[in-house]
Amino acid sequence: MGQSIKTQHSDAAPQAQQYLTFTLGDEQFAVGTLSVMEIIEHGRLTAVPMMPPSIRGVINLRGAVVPVIDLGARFGGQRTAVGRRTCIVILEVVHAGEQQVIGVLVDAVNEVLEIASADIEPPPAFGAHIRADFIQGMGKIGGRFVILLDIGRVLSVDELAVLQGVADDRAVDA
Repeated sequence: MGQSIKTQHSDAAPQAQQYLTFTLGDEQFAVGTLSVMEIIEHGRLTAVPMMPPSIRGVINLRGAVVPVIDLGARFGGQRTAVGRRTCIVILEVVHAGEQQVIGVLVDAVNEVLEIASADIEPPPAFGAHIRADFIQGMGKIGGRFVILLDIGRVLSVDELAVLQGVADDRAVDA
């Protein structure tokens, strides 16, 4: 079921970076593949009481408790409706010098694209439906823009602390 993302680095194009693109609502987003561990089918989530709406719950990933964030709710919109192509992207983020594994709920994963640094524009000061500090840049791909997320900022320090507490509590209960 899990699909690992393998990245290949080319010495010929050091300015290009690979991004995993996905759909959320009507918009295209991307995260750097270096932070992507794998993509899994939407499975059973265990709801955690007293959590903000953006935290959908936790999953068991090979014995580890992994919190799952609903990016739609995190960006101030509606909760993501689970459909046939809904999946969870497993990411590794760094918080307080420690690596943490989290899942993000997305409508659909599209593809891995290489985007040259020359094709990345700075984040817009207006127009996006999400906070500007969540955006690393705007990648130009075939005449359209893809929002490149700064995944470390999307999950604020406070939220990461809450997530770590959830994972620690679940590990003790298990």
